[in-house]
Amino acid sequence: MTVPAGYHATRLPVDARRDVVWGALWRYHFAAQIGAGDCVLDLGAGYGSFINAVAARRRIAVDAWPGFVMHLAPGVEGVVTSVTALDELDDGSVDFVMASNLFEHLTQADLALTLDGLAPKMSGRGTMTIIQPNYRYAYREYFDDFDHKTAWSHISLPDFLTAQGWVVDEVRPRFMPLTVKSRLPVSASLVRLWLASPWKPGGAQMLIRAVPPR
Repeated sequence: MTVPAGYHATRLPVDARRDVVWGALWRYHFAAQIGAGDCVLDLGAGYGSFINAVAARRRIAVDAWPGFVMHLAPGVEGVVTSVTALDELDDGSVDFVMASNLFEHLTQADLALTLDGLAPKMSGRGTMTIIQPNYRYAYREYFDDFDHKTAWSHISLPDFLTAQGWVVDEVRPRFMPLTVKSRLPVSASLVRLWLASPWKPGGAQMLIRAVPPR
């Protein structure tokens, strides 16, 4: 997997609102799932908004874009590589994997390679969380991103994971709104209210949690 020339300038520019959202998601959702002694891996880390917010013993960020390491917080280990080539990671070392807005950029064949390479890197209690657009609810905008290669829904992606031997234990079809690129205000308090509400109007980002083949 390579990063298209100019992708970050055209589709993913720096946006401070992204850090606000991920900081709130860490505080109000993921902090309860990640222990202080855990090793956390952020696949396709981009600007590092998730991994920079994490508090854990070890934090690793992987991305094929060389420029991403400049955006990582002190203490975060940056590895410039494709997510299909994770040889630099130690086997059995990773307790929590985040893959945010990543798998829609991979072909099915590359996703299968990524899953096969990732599984042995995870510890016996390791889990992977996926957050990304849900085609069921974002079909109008899904391919506005010129690098999106595969359409995934909250039905098709869990089925694909299961076919690869992974066990899916959580699916939230409308976990978050599609993007921070809107006129709506972004704040930690609004993210907290959204997470607590049973109603998710306009929610188009899904969350899937799975464990690798044991």
